[in-house]
Amino acid sequence: MKFTDGYWLDRPQYEIQSPKEVFDYRKSDDKLTLYAPFKYINERGDKLNLGMSTIELTSPIEGVIGVKLIHFDQNDKGPSYQLKNEHPNIDITTGDKEITFRSGDLTAKVPYKSHFELDFLHKGKEITKSMEKAQGVILDKSTGKHYMREQLSMGVDELIYGLGERFTSLVKNGQTVDIINKDGGTGSEQAYKNIPFYLSSEGYGVFVNQPETVSFEIASENVDRTQFSVEGESLQYFIVDGPTPKDVLNKYTRLTGQVALPPAWSFGLWLSTSFTTDYSAETVLKFIDGMHDRKIPLDVFHFDCFWQKGFEWCTLLWDKEQFPDPKGLIKKIHDRGIKVCVWINPYIAQKSPLFKEAQDNGYFIKRKDGNVWQWDLWQAGNGFVDFTNPDAVKWYQSKLKALLDMGVDCFKTDLGERIPVDDAVFFDGSDPKREHNYYTLQYNETVFDLIKREKGDDQATVFARSATVGSQKYPVHWGGDCLSRYKSMADSLRGGLSFLMSGFGFWAHDISGFEEQATPDLYKRWTQFGLLSSHSRYHGSGQYKVPWVFDDEAVANTKKFVDLKLSLMPYLFNEAVNTHETGTPLMRPVFMEYTKDRNTYFLEREYMFGPSLLVAPIFNAEGTVKYYLPEGKWTNILNEQTYDIKNGAWLDETYDNLTLPVLARENSIILRNPNAEHAEYDYTDSPDIHLYECADGASETTRVVDEKGKPAGHVTAERSGNTITLSADGLKGSSKVYVHADGKVSEFTLDGGSTTLSL
Repeated sequence: MKFTDGYWLDRPQYEIQSPKEVFDYRKSDDKLTLYAPFKYINERGDKLNLGMSTIELTSPIEGVIGVKLIHFDQNDKGPSYQLKNEHPNIDITTGDKEITFRSGDLTAKVPYKSHFELDFLHKGKEITKSMEKAQGVILDKSTGKHYMREQLSMGVDELIYGLGERFTSLVKNGQTVDIINKDGGTGSEQAYKNIPFYLSSEGYGVFVNQPETVSFEIASENVDRTQFSVEGESLQYFIVDGPTPKDVLNKYTRLTGQVALPPAWSFGLWLSTSFTTDYSAETVLKFIDGMHDRKIPLDVFHFDCFWQKGFEWCTLLWDKEQFPDPKGLIKKIHDRGIKVCVWINPYIAQKSPLFKEAQDNGYFIKRKDGNVWQWDLWQAGNGFVDFTNPDAVKWYQSKLKALLDMGVDCFKTDLGERIPVDDAVFFDGSDPKREHNYYTLQYNETVFDLIKREKGDDQATVFARSATVGSQKYPVHWGGDCLSRYKSMADSLRGGLSFLMSGFGFWAHDISGFEEQATPDLYKRWTQFGLLSSHSRYHGSGQYKVPWVFDDEAVANTKKFVDLKLSLMPYLFNEAVNTHETGTPLMRPVFMEYTKDRNTYFLEREYMFGPSLLVAPIFNAEGTVKYYLPEGKWTNILNEQTYDIKNGAWLDETYDNLTLPVLARENSIILRNPNAEHAEYDYTDSPDIHLYECADGASETTRVVDEKGKPAGHVTAERSGNTITLSADGLKGSSKVYVHADGKVSEFTLDGGSTTLSL
């Protein structure tokens, strides 16, 4: 939202007042409060007929400083994000000319009774600041609405990332971003998952602690600043110190909620009925058996919307015409070693038998006249379950529990974006403007917590589309309704990387696209990308997505990359546990691993898959790909092609339909099991150990976890000259060892303990 007319003038409808100086302060053990009037105080009379900002500095996490700007101190109706306070040690110093507030290596500094500015420093070096006239208490004279604004300075080559799953350019400089969840697909500026948190290339992050719409102007209205504003009389934000991107995400997720670890089986292949296709119990078993006959491992089968009768979503009852024995069908699927997911949403159509029950008990969001808030968008006359009502939560969970008791393993928690604001009344009196974005957290928490309670902590997962701050506690999330086009495939990757830089650990997308009809070449290339993502699901709208409807090569391609992903699970699940522990996403932009290589800061069509694998998907039918490799030795794990890169280099290559760049970083230890038939198995049982380009003098260690994510042991490789000493603990049986060096592969055997490998 823009308030100025160029650099010098304000837009005529706005009256903007800003702090001129800190005139007074108060301090306690954990808070510094600054009082900053809107003009300089030179005499007693200046204290009359004058507004001021009250600025509160706090620190909930070491290295995180909260700043709350208050004009009028009014009570928020709620809801508010659930933030953790670790009660760190802080240091407040006051003097005649300067006041400082320090938490860890992060310091906020403000002049006392002098020109106002609020500086933020990491170990004494400025990283950003709020300059004079940056903060604004704003009145829209045409409407009477009030706004609060902050602007933080940017460096000459500073780049901004994040703000949720955004499908615009990965680097957000020059963009206007409104944080409001909308059902807008994957090809516009709208987003399903809006997160008021951004990550700076200069080693810090900013989280705006406001559930309502937050408007960002990122080097746009003022090209030297990142601006954010909200309607109302107060605004709180947190500066999150690094200095690395991983450090920032660690602190941010400690503040807003630890990323949950999904069960290992969820990392395998999911196959869907698709949306509007014709499907029944017979169709489902035909698809599952078809995958088995073609030796393509499958871990989850998903029933989309029409497992229920049309016009009745979400009635949470099976359509008995198409699925006469759902419990028996689920047992048949389980007997094949496959989990079951069913589609749900938090809306209930008027035709559904559940509607009257919810209406009579007050379980819906209402209008001010007391009637249920209804419309015909999506389902005729649907109402919205009000998750601020504890009884509505229990009621909704009871309906889902019946499905879990039947054998359903998890739910696709679709929608949750189009939550009413105008004329909306929530049970607990929450502000509809704040509830709009927050609703998805309550919805997914309701479902996730039920699965945890009924199935166990290590079995809980959902497949969610919408998200807000804290939703990382309820994975997994997928990218929404993309098109069956290469451009949309690239858009999806860009959106996913933005999302994963916003405090989330795991992400998926509809393989080969949701809308339109996928071509065989697109299906194969998107399959490769999908199975080299943290979570992998075939899904579409009006097209079946089993590989044999495309061609025989599509079948071979799917089998190859499902087998590849399952074989990599000892590596991937260890990295997933690391995501849970630290907040570093499993899929991540290349610059997160190569912070000193500025070329990597703009890469949005390739990514790191954990710390050791670089993936560059192919986005065309010709098989050509242009991608960047940072300095070092790299090995393509699909064909053993090697690269010795000096100072970073761009490559322009062409691949056949069954190959793409999947490159192992030098000095990597990657554990694999080529015989895996599902994603969940004993990762400690005789895994193959791959050592990639171990440099002379290098010593590397990787952790080994079991299929529940518990630490089980370690593998360490140390090279001296032409000898590698390999040691392992926590592994069962005998492991084959493959040493990849200079395009050659040498095979050895490790029978427990340690061994010496001669090259």
